[in-house]
Amino acid sequence: MRFLTFVRFMRQITRKKPADLDWIQRQGLLAMKLAQIFALRPDLLGVEKCRQLQKLYQRASSLPSEDMMSNLKTNAPDGFFEAFEDIDSEPLAAASVGQVHRGRLKTGEEVVIKFVKKANAKSFTKEVIRMRRWLKIFMFISPKLRKVGNPMALLNHVADYTLKELDLRNEIIGANTLSEIKEDVKEDFPMELLRLPKYWPDLSNEKVLVSEFIEGISLEEGIESGSLEWETLLQLFRIHGAYLFGVGTFHGDLHPGNCIIDKNDNFVFIDNGAICHAPEHVNRTLFTFFEHLANKEVDLAAKSLLNITKADTSKINLKKYYSKMEEIYDGFNDKTVTEQSLTKVMMKTVRAAVELAKADFGEEAFPIIRALMYLDGLVIRTHPDAKLIVSMKPYLREFREGLNIEN
Repeated sequence: MRFLTFVRFMRQITRKKPADLDWIQRQGLLAMKLAQIFALRPDLLGVEKCRQLQKLYQRASSLPSEDMMSNLKTNAPDGFFEAFEDIDSEPLAAASVGQVHRGRLKTGEEVVIKFVKKANAKSFTKEVIRMRRWLKIFMFISPKLRKVGNPMALLNHVADYTLKELDLRNEIIGANTLSEIKEDVKEDFPMELLRLPKYWPDLSNEKVLVSEFIEGISLEEGIESGSLEWETLLQLFRIHGAYLFGVGTFHGDLHPGNCIIDKNDNFVFIDNGAICHAPEHVNRTLFTFFEHLANKEVDLAAKSLLNITKADTSKINLKKYYSKMEEIYDGFNDKTVTEQSLTKVMMKTVRAAVELAKADFGEEAFPIIRALMYLDGLVIRTHPDAKLIVSMKPYLREFREGLNIEN
């Protein structure tokens, strides 16, 4: 990204007017990923601007495809083509990082082949180096950006998890990590409805991945068909929430396209390359916050967020903070997600905590917040009359008891 392009990008992000999402998408992988992260920062941009940028999460699946055979001939491991009976030339999906095709092994097993797009692999690291240089300049001339956030940390976070996605071997490692956690907690917190895909490491490498084809529907397809039951979404929250709040190691990008409900009604997590690890004080703080909200204890919920402030709270006048939190959550438990979405409320909460209580969410907290926003979006699109926090309450209790979450 050249300097003038970077300046235009930052203006798109920071100006009060809506951003040109088509233009951002055309700037490539780094621009898309960085804008998606800025979409979680109301303390930097404001609530409405963040909600507009969040539309980029749905746009990644509309990116153009690359020539499959050319890519695989260059990047697939030795013996790759000899293992296949057939490979479909038409892509199942083309997203921001990679592209997916169906195939059939000579053993008869139906699989999917994912490969990293050449353009991404070549340009991303170079783009990050340039972006760091331009961002330092932009922070110097725009003090507001430094005052309420850490944009350089956001860039480093984007670079870290995207580089993980660009090495497809991390999908196997990530799936193994989630499987091991499931096995470790099964006595006290069984998750029978969770399944991870089978992979073929011998046919995979950094740029090519072979995994089983999952027969079923994605959550996105379930949303579009109107077939997602409320109990199904609650069971998904039970599983994903256990990783988020109880363990602190979780799938970092579980949007509706990355979870498939198979023919046996299991949840199959795919695209497991971006596994996130939240420090204990972060995921415990957010768990306690939602637990108090579910119990209608707004004052205690607000107080719990002070655990992630680095400032001396005895020297801060917190009266405005507590007053603002009471305003944000007035009648919250009695409102449906249509009347007051969790996403919008969390945007206001983050801003209030940062500006009025000097809270420091850090880059570690935002994958958890993003995961909750995905859940909120699912509920709004499928069960708009649901009361999400009230419905979460018994599962929060189960997390505390089954996963030994201490106060």
